Amino acid sequence: MKRFKFQLETLLKVTRMKKDEAEVKFAEVSRRLEEQRMHLQRLLEEMQQGQQDYESISREGKRVTVGRLMAFNSFFAWKRGQIEMQQDLILQTKGERQKRLKELMEVMSYLKSIEQLKEKRFQEYKEEMLMEEQKVLDELGLQIAMRAKG
Repeated sequence: MKRFKFQLETLLKVTRMKKDEAEVKFAEVSRRLEEQRMHLQRLLEEMQQGQQDYESISREGKRVTVGRLMAFNSFFAWKRGQIEMQQDLILQTKGERQKRLKELMEVMSYLKSIEQLKEKRFQEYKEEMLMEEQKVLDELGLQIAMRAKG
């Protein structure tokens, strides 16, 4: 009895490797996106802390000098710039993540179709083997019947 051999086995292996690679890339960009979101959160917390510091100084009634106001103004402008840059970076990373997800879905779909083809070929192989086995059994039965008559 011949062994089952899928002609596209190499393609199947390569596609599985591509799927694994696409999963790794997707995971990397997802991790990077999460890190960027956490960094943005830290920046927002720093901005909020700066605003609280400014408000507490204003409430205490201390003399606020022009230099101190300019320092706070510079800090807030710098922090807003950092926040905007981080938000832009997050948008870019979200786009890259979508791209990686699309690539992963395409590879997974292709892999699924190859695996389905393999399963179909294996079912055809099993049916072929059953037919061959039935044919051998029929021939044996015919030989036994012929010997019994003869």
